[in-house]
Amino acid sequence: MNRSFNIILAAQFFSSLADNVLLFAAIALLKHMDAPAWEIPVLHQFFVFAFIVLAPFVGALSDAMPKGRVMFISNSIKMIGCITLLFGIHPLFAYGFVGIGAALYSPAKYGILTECLPPQRLVWANGWMEGLTVAAIILGAIFGGLLIGHRVEVQVVQQLGGLEFNGGIDTAPEFAVIITLGLYLVAAILNYFIPKLPIEHVLRKRTPVFLLLDFWRSFLLLWRDPLGQVSLAVTSLFWGAGTSLRFIVLAWAALALKLDLEQSTQLTALVAVGLAIGSVIAAKAVPLEHALKVLPLGIAMGFVVVAMAIVTDWIVAMFLLVLIGSLAGSFLIPMNALLQHRGHKLMGSGHSIAVQNFNENLSILLMLGAYALMIDAGLSIYTIVIVFGLFLSVTMAWLTSKHGRDNKKNKSS
Repeated sequence: MNRSFNIILAAQFFSSLADNVLLFAAIALLKHMDAPAWEIPVLHQFFVFAFIVLAPFVGALSDAMPKGRVMFISNSIKMIGCITLLFGIHPLFAYGFVGIGAALYSPAKYGILTECLPPQRLVWANGWMEGLTVAAIILGAIFGGLLIGHRVEVQVVQQLGGLEFNGGIDTAPEFAVIITLGLYLVAAILNYFIPKLPIEHVLRKRTPVFLLLDFWRSFLLLWRDPLGQVSLAVTSLFWGAGTSLRFIVLAWAALALKLDLEQSTQLTALVAVGLAIGSVIAAKAVPLEHALKVLPLGIAMGFVVVAMAIVTDWIVAMFLLVLIGSLAGSFLIPMNALLQHRGHKLMGSGHSIAVQNFNENLSILLMLGAYALMIDAGLSIYTIVIVFGLFLSVTMAWLTSKHGRDNKKNKSS
């Protein structure tokens, strides 16, 4: 691995670690405020809203500037979001502001891979990128769970009451935000040292209308490409399902396994452990040209999710969550690599990642919205788990069948 790639990986690890710690800190802040249960999934909706609204602009910006500089600006925005939390801004709005930085960061972190590596190394590079991201998710869940726990509040926070943020740091979630701020700072410093790569696309115009039309052209181009279409649909479904599953596991663990928030938060790390296993397997065993052969794994993943509804033993639960993550990682990594390769060839990496982010985060917004509505309607978590798993399996089966029909049609024509 060259020096540039090492710095990119390190920066991504610390930024992703901070993202995950901050999520659980924000959830704990909502619980500390006695917010209604439906606000917890809505919290992440505020975060992803920026990805959808800014999608036409962040891709063009990512392609028009050195991507290391874009990543530095992004982490600086996230730091400001942390500071607003400490000064008492409602977690929904503060976390939404952090989402602005994340929306800007994503096209740069993935787009830079296509600029510093050849196509045949993209699955390998995505394996490293997703592997470290998953490690950050695991550590973020464990570390975040510890930071928001009662022991930190008793042993650490009481000694830091002299730090004057909105009257002092007097709760564990506020202390977790302080730690997150430091992690974003480390990521920003690493971003600063990413070598400048040649600018991929110089913007001919910078008007909002031009950028919107340019994004729409890229959007249609990727959806009309046969390989781009199926990979975009699968990754969008995965991120919508995966993000919702994270919140569902928190509620399910509390009811089925009788765990508190700290323990439930750490349990979510097991999905990420499985994702790391699946990512390593895919990076080694699935070349780019065979990426579409992994689609049936998504069908199996949905049925494993359904099985959660009958589990009450924590050992069985641990096995199931690792299996779900492994199946997810095995099809996500090849799909990501295929989508990046097609997007880079069709329109430039920053544009394609922005289109990908738009679709994936629209999926997250809709699926979290459906989850919040089911909670508000009073459905049990067991019913929600079954509905969620069946939806995933049926949708993946339809996408697999559709790709097979389209492939036959293309061969016969």
